[in-house]
Amino acid sequence: MTLPEYDESSRRLLREFESLAAELAGYFTRTDAAQSAAAYLRGLLSGAERKTSWRMSEAEGLATPYAFQHLLRRALWDQEAVRDAHQARVKGALGERGILILDETGFLKKGEKSAGVARQYSGTAGRIENSQIGVFAAWAAPKGHVLIDRALYLPEAWVEDRERCREAGIPGGTVFQTKPQLGREMIRRALEAGFQPEWVTADEAYGHDGKLRLWLEELRQAYVLAVPSNEYAARDSGKVKVSSLPGELPKGAWQRLERRQGVEGPAPI
Repeated sequence: MTLPEYDESSRRLLREFESLAAELAGYFTRTDAAQSAAAYLRGLLSGAERKTSWRMSEAEGLATPYAFQHLLRRALWDQEAVRDAHQARVKGALGERGILILDETGFLKKGEKSAGVARQYSGTAGRIENSQIGVFAAWAAPKGHVLIDRALYLPEAWVEDRERCREAGIPGGTVFQTKPQLGREMIRRALEAGFQPEWVTADEAYGHDGKLRLWLEELRQAYVLAVPSNEYAARDSGKVKVSSLPGELPKGAWQRLERRQGVEGPAPI
């Protein structure tokens, strides 16, 4: 289909995509890998029911998924530079003031070869499953919201098995980092990139980490982090469980919010 056959809105989006693909090509060492990356992005944006290499290859008219498999496993490109360029785009489009959100998601997997795969809790499934876990940072502003950073969580058993790491393509010298530690690194990178969060927010998987909260306080960075009800808070009279604090607040201190449906039932917005 040629460009004039699209309506004006579609032509504008296509031009923006082509501009992005051309910019992305500069981060690859080979032209064929850069072309595969553009095709892979088209596949992710397509209406393909399952975004597998086979399905997206078929949508692109390719006989085999080899080009995509090579892109994902062996192609050389500067991922960190792409991330930095993406963050600069986001800051320019959405602004440097907003809310920085940390969260994680699980990717269900079969087998034991995928980097970081293990039987672990997956929020996607709502239970312990064989999966990979990714930690993500999102930027939310009045003009929109978008992911700006990511990190693969590697269970400690993986990091300790150097041969397994080598086979999965994990760089030598990789050390174990908890999810809050990965989140802290993403916050640091966002701040260094010029983002100015009004708040940093995350659920209790991150709020439970006292070192993360203390680090944010040392930076004088405002945050809203959920904590478990059995967490202790410092008071003049000593430490008390946070579950006891709501009873000390006046009724006017509360605001009722609607709830949305989550994987484990209703969840607060």
